[in-house]
Amino acid sequence: MLSKNQIKLITRLKQKKYRLELGFFVVEGIKTIKELLQSNLELHMLFTTQSFNFDAKNEVIITDTELKKISFLKTPNTALAVFKIPDVKPIDTTQLIVALDDVRDPGNLGTIIRLCDWFGITDLVCSNQTVDCFNPKVIQATMGSITRVNINYVDLESFLKQVELPKYGAFMEGNNVYKTTLPNKGVLILGNEANGVSNSIENLVTNKISIPRFGVLQATESLNVATATAILLSEFRRG
Repeated sequence: MLSKNQIKLITRLKQKKYRLELGFFVVEGIKTIKELLQSNLELHMLFTTQSFNFDAKNEVIITDTELKKISFLKTPNTALAVFKIPDVKPIDTTQLIVALDDVRDPGNLGTIIRLCDWFGITDLVCSNQTVDCFNPKVIQATMGSITRVNINYVDLESFLKQVELPKYGAFMEGNNVYKTTLPNKGVLILGNEANGVSNSIENLVTNKISIPRFGVLQATESLNVATATAILLSEFRRG
């Protein structure tokens, strides 16, 4: 049975300020919860409407009505867990890093985290204005990849000034990525969905790259940032 304090805690975790203050985040869905249970993340509490053999000491069986009270989804997914936010690790500057400049859409960030996992990018660096990676919608979109990518929120301008790596930025007017020799290590920078890479970050970019349009009319304004990330990471990994 759910207590009032448990309901209060979980509903608070929908907001970033309480996630930061309390140090917890919410995960929904059997598949994602199982992935996180197999990682090094620390489980705080787990609620399910039926036993799924999670092999978790903190598992509590609740009713569908109780799950609706704490779920962030329109259609609750039979299981909800609260995990402790892990400590971030230092950024490894000896390999390829992805950096995000003010990416705001949770679905985009979640997909980018999955792409980093797929292409073996261990470090994702986010500007402080980028959406919180522990936002429930981001967690849903990562499908468990959140456990395998080290995510740091930083003053991006200061980070790029300090790191001694080539800095590749995604721009509409950049050099054709298919004709560019790409290194094994560096920083790949992607910008905001509406405005692209900001001026202060653009000034620090050493190499501007673009994905050429092949459409006859050249009418498509731009690619979705997650789609662009997939294409560019594929090219970086090609060599």
